[in-house]
Amino acid sequence: MRNILVTGGAGFLGSHLCERLLDRGDNVICVDNFFTGRKDNILPLIGNPRFEVVRHDIVHPFFLEVDQIYNLACPASPIAYQYNPIKTIKTSTVGVVNVLGLAKRCRARVLQASTSEVYGDPEVHPQTEDYWGHVNPLGPRSCYDEGKRVAESLCMNYHHAHGLEVRIIRIFNTYGPRMDPNDGRVISNFLTQSMQGEPLTVYGDGTQTRSFCYVDDLIRGMIALMDQDEETGPINIGNPGEYTMLELAEQVLNLTGSKSEIQFVPLPKDDPKQRCPDITRAKNLLGWTPEVDLVTGLTKTVAYYRDWQARGGVRQSKYRREG
Repeated sequence: MRNILVTGGAGFLGSHLCERLLDRGDNVICVDNFFTGRKDNILPLIGNPRFEVVRHDIVHPFFLEVDQIYNLACPASPIAYQYNPIKTIKTSTVGVVNVLGLAKRCRARVLQASTSEVYGDPEVHPQTEDYWGHVNPLGPRSCYDEGKRVAESLCMNYHHAHGLEVRIIRIFNTYGPRMDPNDGRVISNFLTQSMQGEPLTVYGDGTQTRSFCYVDDLIRGMIALMDQDEETGPINIGNPGEYTMLELAEQVLNLTGSKSEIQFVPLPKDDPKQRCPDITRAKNLLGWTPEVDLVTGLTKTVAYYRDWQARGGVRQSKYRREG
């Protein structure tokens, strides 16, 4: 039995991770400031005597005694991280320094949740971990992209300077139950739009591609990286199946039975044209490959969104500024 801290533990990925760790018998401390995390995500875990929730923002120092730290604290959707870009940068810099400082004091192993966004609008396809990326440091996405790149640098410098055990995972597009219907990412957009009879908004001409990893596969890869003793990373974890936005829209319409039309809107600045992981390292070093195909994963996600809608869910983002 280990004492494990999950920052961002009330979020989409964090809540699934907390659940999985509890299921295998660990003690779990969930730290979250509830900016994007939701209490509903962790409500079923509250009665577990091995689960503890602390409302805290990692931008401020905190003191705990733990064996492992999964640092998932940071808004991940463009709507959320662009709502307060300076706070987003601080979470991935000041916040990561605080997490690493805690790990150094506890001699805990840290897994840093990085992102495929460190590759920017890639000139290498599919993306391998040794590719340095093509990122605009001044664009609207830079608060997240560059923040995560600095976070990786901080992890490696703590590793080299202090012998801290770090693990870096680069997460590609992940979806599944508990994904916030209002977070503005493509799968949540398409599902909520189709269920409410709204047009599916496709950016650009819809030929840009993404890969989509089901949440259970992602969490399995995350734990595998944390629990092995040899590899620091970074390691890509994602599903290499690649789909255009138009193909994804058609899948969603088929699965929901919606009659919604497809509406084309301008492509956002710095939106990547292609995004697909090379998972050779994950296969060779972790024995990890994704198991859930897109149709199966979307079917489970549709069921979650239908339940959300039945409970009175309304598409209304709390991050969208007025005016």
